[in-house]
Amino acid sequence: MSLEKVRERIYKAALRAGRSPEEVTLLVVSKGQPPERLLPLYQAGQRLFGENRVQELLSKKPHLPADIAWHLIGSLQTNKVKAVLPHIVLLHSLDRESLLVEIEKRAERPLPCLIEVKIAQEATKHGVLPHELERLVERVLASPAVVLRGLMGMASLTEDPAQIRREFRLLYQLYRRLAEKYPEAPIDTLSMGMSSDFEIAIEEGSTLVRIGSAVFSDLD
Repeated sequence: MSLEKVRERIYKAALRAGRSPEEVTLLVVSKGQPPERLLPLYQAGQRLFGENRVQELLSKKPHLPADIAWHLIGSLQTNKVKAVLPHIVLLHSLDRESLLVEIEKRAERPLPCLIEVKIAQEATKHGVLPHELERLVERVLASPAVVLRGLMGMASLTEDPAQIRREFRLLYQLYRRLAEKYPEAPIDTLSMGMSSDFEIAIEEGSTLVRIGSAVFSDLD
């Protein structure tokens, strides 16, 4: 099963970086996969799954075990906030104050969230710019509607591993600075690394990797 191969690669990447493999959490990205393809992963012990789109998450959730912990990793539109909030344990893509305002209107419990930071070169990537991060952090920390758990980012889609490494290193530095400046906040999650670059991300300090295609490859 590819799940076991991915777990092994995570384990080895952590050891190469001088880290404990237990410091790295695997989030399986189930975008585009029907519920029946998630069940073998669940039976193999996987409990964390992530979706990009609200509607897809809401359509799958009723058909799968109730103890799955769902993450929303894609960009969240304000008009979808009310529908998704009761169903997720972590939002990876808080990237603007208008989204926070909508969460404040709709949240019935404090929502754990990550601030998405734009570290990639592509214009299509979302996230707050690094030099604007602190202003949003201050606003988030002052809000009773959310709990800041850390940062998320995506590296550029490039064949240059050095560029990917630089971008991940920048995000790690921002994450560490955040954790040191606000020790009272439960900042413990750095979500970076996908199927094509998760080993580099782990070597650069990721605590959570978001992996889809590498897990499902042997089911295709």
